[in-house]
Amino acid sequence: MPVKVSHSDADHRAHTVAERAVDSACRTLALEQAGLGALAEALETRLAAPLAAAIERILAATGRVIVTGMGKSGHVGSKIAATLASTGTPAFFVHPSEAGHGDLGMITGNDVVLALSWSGETAELRNIVDYSRRFSVPMIAMTSNTDSTLGRAADVVLELPKAQEACPHGLAPTTSTMMQLALGDSLAIALLECKGFTPRDFQVFHPGGQLGAYLKFVRDVMHTGDRLPLVPLGTQMTEAIVIMTNKGFGCVGVVDGTGRLSGIVTDGDLRRHLAADLLAHPVDDIMTVAPKTVAPETLVSEAIQIINTSSIMALLVVDAEKPVGIVHIHDLLRAGVA
Repeated sequence: MPVKVSHSDADHRAHTVAERAVDSACRTLALEQAGLGALAEALETRLAAPLAAAIERILAATGRVIVTGMGKSGHVGSKIAATLASTGTPAFFVHPSEAGHGDLGMITGNDVVLALSWSGETAELRNIVDYSRRFSVPMIAMTSNTDSTLGRAADVVLELPKAQEACPHGLAPTTSTMMQLALGDSLAIALLECKGFTPRDFQVFHPGGQLGAYLKFVRDVMHTGDRLPLVPLGTQMTEAIVIMTNKGFGCVGVVDGTGRLSGIVTDGDLRRHLAADLLAHPVDDIMTVAPKTVAPETLVSEAIQIINTSSIMALLVVDAEKPVGIVHIHDLLRAGVA
């Protein structure tokens, strides 16, 4: 007869499986964290000079960084190439197997090869290694074995510290690929900082998605001309409120006789000064002096940060102390930033 399993037994088994799964996940993270810790320690000691040499090689090159690797190292290498390219260091990935079927022609004497192989004995890398040696193309190896075939052939070796794989069988690349990826990121960001690559440079390479929206300039989303809510000093509050209502930004900028910004009246100012004689006052008495402003060339990401930290809804855009535009939180929402 079939054995009946009670709901309580089934629930207990499911709970046990879930607990084991969580324990396994925690062990994986602990082992990978230990690998990253070993890498950080190495970068402060024996890896410091090779990393500096690798950076110098790449900075001196007039071509691109050719990243290559097989299997999991290849997947990591593809990501490293993309990160380098997006942070100001021209790079692309060449598959080592395809290299022997014509893709070696993608590599020039002005380039630098970055080859990834944990063992340093990846047979598929031979064509690229031989080509780089034959035509004196500088080669940087990222491997765990300096004395390997790849390590001995390279001009610079970034030797990764030995670390235990998270895979209980020690077979699936896990900790090792995490370390490769982290070292690639370290290389890319170090190059970014050496080149002085700015957020505005990012805008050239990241025009799409939310990142592209963050990298737009305020001038790309601001309202100008007749949409600007402005009144001169001395304007009565009755007229200023009409302007605020018609323009729909919840504020009105106050300018002096030369057109320079003197202050701003917001919905918040109206609430703070609410009294029976509010409308009898000029804007001079109600306005906030020296309001938060941004320049037209300010990144949208900076503008949203100012709006969020200041708990305001709109920012006047000022050039040479004169208002030239206004940007509202709703504009940033439409742009895909907030």
